[in-house]
Amino acid sequence: MSTDYPGDLLAREPAPPYQGEGRFALWHFSEDGSLGEFVPRAPAASPRAEPLVWAVDTRHAPMFWFPRDCPRGCIWPVSTTSADDNQRFFGQSAATRVHVVESAWLERMRACRLYAYRLPEDGFRPHEVGGYWVSDLPVRASERAGVGDLLARHADAAIELRITPSIWPFWRQVAGSTVEFSGMRLRNAAPHPDQF
Repeated sequence: MSTDYPGDLLAREPAPPYQGEGRFALWHFSEDGSLGEFVPRAPAASPRAEPLVWAVDTRHAPMFWFPRDCPRGCIWPVSTTSADDNQRFFGQSAATRVHVVESAWLERMRACRLYAYRLPEDGFRPHEVGGYWVSDLPVRASERAGVGDLLARHADAAIELRITPSIWPFWRQVAGSTVEFSGMRLRNAAPHPDQF
């Protein structure tokens, strides 16, 4: 693969680059610092799905700068984002990417020790969800690095990190908008009247 971002291979428009992004690579993030080999597995929620090894590329890695089970919403503008939505979600900020977490997770974010495992690109193919890559073969990590302070990591990347009592009012606005988004572990979010 090229060191340039291979956006033409993806099913959706990629997120904008972030400050200090670095070269294209594939990563797996975990709070377990003892991993080495990754074997294909079916997701626990879909045991009949094809067993795969999952990775995320450098461009989309910031979506994983959180504790594994932390509910979060990540948004960014794309070419089809309306001027109104661009103003609504990004008009108060110099950031082109916004991540939102609930305040109940703040201490866990501060305490989290997260590791990034670099995976070889050979054998991986892009998944239909842009930024994700999959392999049906076992792979061995070529390096492991500590991610460090997750709040500082966001700040250094010029990604706005919003902390809110409930993610649901924000997420309801996102779901009806023209921004691109990724919501993870939302089942772990606090109950709220605006919850879907």
